[in-house]
Amino acid sequence: MENNQHELYEYARDRIKQKKRLFFHFIVLVIGSIFLFSANHLLNFHDEINWWIWVVSVWCCIFIFHVIKVLVTDSFMNKNWERAQVDKLMLKQKKKVEQLHNDLENTKPSEE
Repeated sequence: MENNQHELYEYARDRIKQKKRLFFHFIVLVIGSIFLFSANHLLNFHDEINWWIWVVSVWCCIFIFHVIKVLVTDSFMNKNWERAQVDKLMLKQKKKVEQLHNDLENTKPSEE
């Protein structure tokens, strides 16, 4: 397998793992929410207040952050984006070095 193909394969495998973990997180959230509701109401565990709503709300916020990370951030800021940013910075540094080199040569006293 070529190096480029191997890199694409690794990236695809990592994305699949991320999405798999996201789906697993969703399943655990649903099952956990049902369990917390049951613990609060059916098992009469501090049933005078609806504490399960607060726990599930915080958990849903964490899940939303996880969704944003996997589906938004990681899909746009992937390996290609990183490579483009590195290339851009390297080009900027190269131009700066060339400019400094030219400035140094222009300020050198001429040897006569």
